[in-house]
Amino acid sequence: MIRYTLRTYAADAARVFSTGSSAGCAMTQVMAAAYPDLIAAATCYSGAAAGCLAGSPGFSPQTMDPACARGQNVKTGAEWAAVARAMHPGWDGPYPRMATWHGTADAVASYINLAEQVKQWSALLGVEFARNVTDSPARGYTQMVFGDGTRLTAYSAEGVGHTVPVHALEDMEWFGL
Repeated sequence: MIRYTLRTYAADAARVFSTGSSAGCAMTQVMAAAYPDLIAAATCYSGAAAGCLAGSPGFSPQTMDPACARGQNVKTGAEWAAVARAMHPGWDGPYPRMATWHGTADAVASYINLAEQVKQWSALLGVEFARNVTDSPARGYTQMVFGDGTRLTAYSAEGVGHTVPVHALEDMEWFGL
């Protein structure tokens, strides 16, 4: 669909973005890993790392893989990066910029999944943790900046359950819109 849209409507390939919440976040992770040649940047709310749900029939409370949802699929950054790279074998270009959000009180998709996403994307993007910014973008949120903050950032939302409210203005800024 992305290729069709780019070709048919002469769309700007540098402005193809993916975003989602919960199962949509899990799918956004997969889209960014499987189509790094098409997705420029992504934002994600309350989901899981690309590949965490492999073999699971879904990511709704009724169908999700309990191990992934409970944060029990724990890997190193290199292991998660290998899972993502296997989704687009032979790709040697850059991966999309990623901003991901998760609440500390999420009872559906464990907060541990934020750390797993961060390990995956910091390895894929070659960036290391640089600093925390507290109360950003709002009180109770902590922004975790990786590298210079232009390739990967993560947000921890204190006391927020499933799902973190969408921060549309921050998403649009992340996408450069």
